[in-house]
Amino acid sequence: MVGLVGIVIVFVMVFGGYLLAGGKMGIILKALPFEMIMIGGAALGAFVISNDVAGIKHTLSDMGKVFKGPKWKRQDYSDLMCLMFELIRIARANPVALEEHIEGPSESVIFGKYPKITADKEAVALICDTLRSATMNYDDPHQVEEVLEKRIEATLHHRMHSPHALQAIADGLPALGIVAAVLGVIKTMGSIDQPPEVLGKLIGGALVGTFLGVFLAYGFFGPFSARVQTVVEEDANFDKLIREILVANLHRHAPNICIEVGRQNTPSHLRPSFPELEEALKTVKQDAA
Repeated sequence: MVGLVGIVIVFVMVFGGYLLAGGKMGIILKALPFEMIMIGGAALGAFVISNDVAGIKHTLSDMGKVFKGPKWKRQDYSDLMCLMFELIRIARANPVALEEHIEGPSESVIFGKYPKITADKEAVALICDTLRSATMNYDDPHQVEEVLEKRIEATLHHRMHSPHALQAIADGLPALGIVAAVLGVIKTMGSIDQPPEVLGKLIGGALVGTFLGVFLAYGFFGPFSARVQTVVEEDANFDKLIREILVANLHRHAPNICIEVGRQNTPSHLRPSFPELEEALKTVKQDAA
C-alpha cells in the first residue's frame, strides 16, 4: 500500500507541477509510446542479457516486495521462538524423540503448528540441519556459529540479486534516454526544412526520451531497488534469530534463556515484549502437558 502511495505521489507531483507551469501533455503523450519502446525495450534487453533465467524470475518475483513489504511480521517472530522452545525442550529431554521432527518437518506435529514457518524451506533447513548436527556431537558453539554465519551470509548474498539487478537497470536508464533523444534529434535533422512550429514539436518529442529515462531511473527503478534491498535485509533478521537461539542452546543455557537471548536480539519493532512471549510460551507448555 505504501508503495502505491509513493507511485501516485511521484506522478501527481511531476506531471501536476508540469501542468501548473503551463506545460501541455500533447507532445509527451504523442512521443511516449515510441520512446517507451526504445528505452523500455533496450532496458529489458539489457536485463535479459545480464541475467540467467533463474535471476530473471527471482527479480520479477521480488518486485512484489515493494508493495507487500517484509515476509516476516511481528507474530512470526513470536511463533518462531515458540517453535524453537518446543524443539529445544524435546532435545534436552529426549534426543531420540527429536529425530522425527527434524527428519520430517512437513509431517511433524510441532512444525505443523506454524505453517508459515514450515513453508519456508531455508528457515526449516537451518533449524533441522543444526539440531541434527548437534545430535551427531558437532556441538562446538563457536564452530557452529561460524558455519551458521557463513550460511546466512550466502543466503543473503543470493537474495540480494534482485535489488542489484534493479539498480543496474536504474543506472542504465538515463543513458538509454539519451540514446532515444539522440535518435529523435536525428529524426528532427531530417526535417530541418520544416517550419519552426513543426521543428519545435519534433525537438520536444526527442527530449521526451531524456525525460523518460531519468524519470524511470530515479522515480521508479532506483526506489524499487532500495525498497527490495531494505525488505530483504529485514527478512534476514529471521535467520539471524534462529542462529542466536541455536547457538545459545549449544552453550547449554536453559530453554527459557535461549529464547530470551533470541528475543533480545530481535529488532525492536518486531520484538515481542517479555510478558507477551511468556504468555505464548505458557500456552505451548500447556499444549505439551
